[in-house]
Amino acid sequence: MHLIVGLGNPGRQYYYTRHNIGFRVIDRLSEIYGIPLNKEKFNAVYGKGFIREIPVILAKPMAYMNISGPPTRQIAGYFKIDVTDVLVVHDDIDLPFGKIKIKKKGGHAGHKGVRSLIETFGSGSFSRIRIGIGRPDNREEVTDYVLGRFDPQQQAVVEEVVSRAQEAVETIILNKKIDDIN
Repeated sequence: MHLIVGLGNPGRQYYYTRHNIGFRVIDRLSEIYGIPLNKEKFNAVYGKGFIREIPVILAKPMAYMNISGPPTRQIAGYFKIDVTDVLVVHDDIDLPFGKIKIKKKGGHAGHKGVRSLIETFGSGSFSRIRIGIGRPDNREEVTDYVLGRFDPQQQAVVEEVVSRAQEAVETIILNKKIDDIN
């Protein structure tokens, strides 16, 4: 079984922000594969189902981004999912808007949600799909930028970006060969 986790912040006011693109990918997977996100436990919303024949759990931690680790670790522990079978989808300001990068394991690169996961699991051995949201201009604070909405030009293509990230999740889960994708 694989645990696929989208990072974001709870609450309607955050849903369309740059920081919540991970939640949007989980929602897309839920819709396409008919996996209802109807269970609430461990300070997360999740659902069990299949991506094709592969059993998965889709999850959105309802703790804020910076403390995503504990809910994710609790779900993984409850379902006996090894850290190497966890796939995390998150935003990344170090990538240009729309670029998707797949990473097999590693550090947090300053992302506080990923840092929380590494600290909680005691390992960075989980895979990630990093979705580029670009950097703020010099006048805007990083926090305001990631909690802001996509600009009109970005908004016009954000659904395409979410679809490409959803396809990347499928490729990883079905092939389990991340090294072949990069």
